[in-house]
Amino acid sequence: MSRSAELWRFLQQLRITDLIDFVIVWAIIYGLLKLVRGTRAVTMAVGLLGVGLLYQLSAILGLDTLQFVMRNTLLYFGFAILVIFAPEIRSALMRVGSNLGPFGFGRAKGREAYDDIVLAAMTLSSRRVGALIVLERNVGLQNYVDTGVVLRAALSYDLLITIFDPHTPLHDGAVIIRNQRIEAASCFLPLTLNPRLSKELGTRHRAAIGVTEDTDAAAVVVSEETGVISFVQNGEITRYLNSTSLRELIREALQPQRGLVEAVHPARRKPETSREASREQVSETFVE
Repeated sequence: MSRSAELWRFLQQLRITDLIDFVIVWAIIYGLLKLVRGTRAVTMAVGLLGVGLLYQLSAILGLDTLQFVMRNTLLYFGFAILVIFAPEIRSALMRVGSNLGPFGFGRAKGREAYDDIVLAAMTLSSRRVGALIVLERNVGLQNYVDTGVVLRAALSYDLLITIFDPHTPLHDGAVIIRNQRIEAASCFLPLTLNPRLSKELGTRHRAAIGVTEDTDAAAVVVSEETGVISFVQNGEITRYLNSTSLRELIREALQPQRGLVEAVHPARRKPETSREASREQVSETFVE
């Protein structure tokens, strides 16, 4: 009875602001876990947790020398976390900022010109020609555009096929599409640092995963070895796509954002329109 009375007393003292406070903290922690899942931040966080446990163990066992070293080291851990997790922090802030739809920031433009991308991907796949097409969304990709050859040409099937022709000088690198225009070709992209990726994924796939980890861009990849078409977004890769499933994924990626809620609790993707599409999360599936 005493415990029941204490529980009832606690519930009576609970205010609506306490519930709001709890929900906000829970949402922030949940969102952070969703953002870092499958990245190197998880492994590093485990390592930092191990260091903290070692410090507590040294205090319990009375290991004065180890405790002295650990205490002085922990003073600089805040700066170390900022440096080590800089890419993850930058990616998280960009994704949160790009989802501030209700406040008028970073709204994705309605684009219906992805049929040329789908048709070009299918043609390149049938010819076993490698390709990497990046679709700019809310976060600007100008720093990557500057690494390639600026075109600012109208998006078309013929131009995409010509760019990725192995006999042309622009085929090696990524094409960046902005506002239904081919902004640049032969662009260099950052490779993902995920150490758990399978060696089955080549440089194009790693570059596609890397740019979608650092920004909110989406990418279409055609494998030169197998002709398999893949779609990458938020560091997650979907492989073995046909024209229908690829078109649906691009359409969903280019839809206007639903606001800040998606940054904390992203909506689940609808089931694939074709059984040939198999969604594979990099951090869980492509392990050696």
